[in-house]
Amino acid sequence: MTDVTSDFQPSKPRLLEPVIAGYLVLFVVVFVWAGFALSMRFIGASPLATADVALIRFAIPIVALLPAIPQRLVVFRRVRPRDAALVLLGGVPFFFVVSEGAKATSAAHVGALVAGTTPLSVALLMLALERTRVPKKRWLPLGLILAGVIGIVAGQQQAMTAEMLRGVGLLLVASLIWGAYTIGLRRTGLDAIANGLLLSIGSLVILLPLILTGAVDSHIGQFSWHQALPFILVQGLGVGLVSTIGYAFAISKLGTARSATLGSLAPALASLLAIPILGEPLTVATAIGVAVITTGVFLANRP
Repeated sequence: MTDVTSDFQPSKPRLLEPVIAGYLVLFVVVFVWAGFALSMRFIGASPLATADVALIRFAIPIVALLPAIPQRLVVFRRVRPRDAALVLLGGVPFFFVVSEGAKATSAAHVGALVAGTTPLSVALLMLALERTRVPKKRWLPLGLILAGVIGIVAGQQQAMTAEMLRGVGLLLVASLIWGAYTIGLRRTGLDAIANGLLLSIGSLVILLPLILTGAVDSHIGQFSWHQALPFILVQGLGVGLVSTIGYAFAISKLGTARSATLGSLAPALASLLAIPILGEPLTVATAIGVAVITTGVFLANRP
């Protein structure tokens, strides 16, 4: 007898589809990135030095992923040095450049000028490194993102000082660094956990000698666990663990350009969250700029 019940078998949950899973994970990452922008601004008001927060950022993922290290040592050897270098740019260099830029700007600037311009940075770097041209259908969305970023910066021109201009320049450099990191993630061919370990272990190897030799300032022993707790939660667990693995996972499911573009939603969240948390005002120009960036993001992700 024919098994007619086979025609009525429930289908697998669509949430398990790779693309949908990639989007869900990336939305979580975007929230974490918004928290990253706020925490980078908060470093200056805390007793911790930038190196101390960076230590938290890279040490916690290593401890959390310690059991996964032995089985991934072999795959690390297959990564080309230049691709590993691109990934490591997203570690200590990116962290310190953003920290310096954040000191002279605002959370809205950090979000807009780093996450907001990353799609443009990726497009430029892919053109330079891989001779990959930007498809014409992406010109308008990327143009809107650029226009929104310019609007955010131009809207604060009355308060613009030489120090703020320096901060803006550093954040734009950080965007290029993050774009290189994004491309490096795709090139390594590693899974999300392996990429997270590569970034964290490599960055810690670079950071520890800088701290021990006094090349960078450190205030270890001068702050309490309570004072470090916000950075442990946001930088160590959030950015270091959730976003590092989540972003690599999203790239593997959605691709480099789409992941970087959707990440541009972070400025909107950072600008809004900075109002109650940091007391930073949301100006009309900033609000319009964030809205334009968000529009560009959604247009870029249309099928």
